[in-house]
Amino acid sequence: MKSTDHHEHTGNWVEEAVREHEASLLRYATRLVGDPERARDVVQDTFVRLLKQPPERVNGHVVEWLFTVCRNRSLDVIRKESRMSHFADGEVETVRAREPRPGHQLEATEKRDAVLAMVDRLPPNQQEVIRLKFQSGFSYKEISRITELSVSNVGFLIHTAVKRLRQEMAAQQP
Repeated sequence: MKSTDHHEHTGNWVEEAVREHEASLLRYATRLVGDPERARDVVQDTFVRLLKQPPERVNGHVVEWLFTVCRNRSLDVIRKESRMSHFADGEVETVRAREPRPGHQLEATEKRDAVLAMVDRLPPNQQEVIRLKFQSGFSYKEISRITELSVSNVGFLIHTAVKRLRQEMAAQQP
């Protein structure tokens, strides 16, 4: 195999990762750094780092690798800007793209938005694990590796958050 063939193969592999995961990484990074422009820089840097990895090194766990690198880069940005206190206090800007939706989906959209609003009120560590679990579909073990929390701590945070969300939803029922 010529080196150019290997490079093209790697490029295609990374392009596929960008297509599949860029949007969810942007949402995740925006929640962490609180700014869509900085988040875009973090995600671009994450994909640049992926490009430098031999495919066999991340094969089979590319999504977990991307989220871990994205999280670490986001925390670097926060630290560099001395914004850790804002993150710890939960003052993370909420950015949610509004897409036009057909009328028959309005009720489902309203319910989803109500649940997302409840998630926004959770403590930041619970928000993060809930989003990784239910929006990104990671297992407890994967979330543990991404966040550097123990698996039992991840489980406790998710359990506590889900319990609180259920109580809030029950309280909103007529």
